[in-house]
Amino acid sequence: MSLLVTGSIGIDTVRTPYGVSENCLGGSAVYFSMAASFFCAVRLIGVIGSDCPFDLAQVFAGRDVDLTGLEVRAQSKTFRWAGSYHDNMNSRTTDNLELNVLAEAPPSVPAEYKDSEFVFLANTTPALQLQLLEQIQAPIFVAADTMDCWIAEKLDDLKILLKKINCLMVNDAEARMLTDEHNLIKAVEAILGMGPGVVIIKKGESGSLMCSADGDKFILPAYPAAEVKDPTGAGDSFAGALMGYLAQKGKTDFESLKTAIAYGTVAASFTIADFSLAGLTSINKTDIDNRLETLRKLTQF
Repeated sequence: MSLLVTGSIGIDTVRTPYGVSENCLGGSAVYFSMAASFFCAVRLIGVIGSDCPFDLAQVFAGRDVDLTGLEVRAQSKTFRWAGSYHDNMNSRTTDNLELNVLAEAPPSVPAEYKDSEFVFLANTTPALQLQLLEQIQAPIFVAADTMDCWIAEKLDDLKILLKKINCLMVNDAEARMLTDEHNLIKAVEAILGMGPGVVIIKKGESGSLMCSADGDKFILPAYPAAEVKDPTGAGDSFAGALMGYLAQKGKTDFESLKTAIAYGTVAASFTIADFSLAGLTSINKTDIDNRLETLRKLTQF
């Protein structure tokens, strides 16, 4: 089934205890699309400026990523982000943020994308996420991401969005901030009460938690990765593999969601092993399936 993603395409500079990657390719839509492309065709909607040094057609060469929805604005500059990760790799500091083209009007949805069945609204302002979603005719499953600044500054818009989506993916700090609940189970229950039928809490090296409005719960540890060089894009890769698997299967029941989370966890473990997209571009689907089986064995008892 068709899978659509809209999100950022950026130029990143990343500093970690393991090195520096200057002016590398980043952005939520990029990581998502690369991970999802292991499972199904991806329709990407994004916007860049004329200063973007990356040929996205070449980046995604050999992968089923449709760039019809990519817009290049000659008079604009591409989104830029610079960040530094601390020694524990669980926290980071934003050193520079230039919204540039992301502060402008969003790209439009091409006519051939409007029948998309699975949709992921990657992190951007809730108002823009709503604007894009309104252009999709009859999606089967819509998932979205958000972040602390939108919770703090755009809460009314976010609450409207939550009533229109099937699944929200946030990290543990964002879940607590959104609900004023420290206990994550109570936080998830509060978010479910806001509209989505499924909530997935990403907890970094502590794994993930998923709960549904039907009362089903599932927890999964992170893959025990020995190599952690750059956590940038891990959450977007997690979402990409998760949504890619669901779109491939054409199913969204809780058992399918559990397997999708496992695939997301595995994809994230490859992403963090190197800077930018190198961790994902150096592997194939067999590598992902093999690591999934390892994760399955590690969590059986």
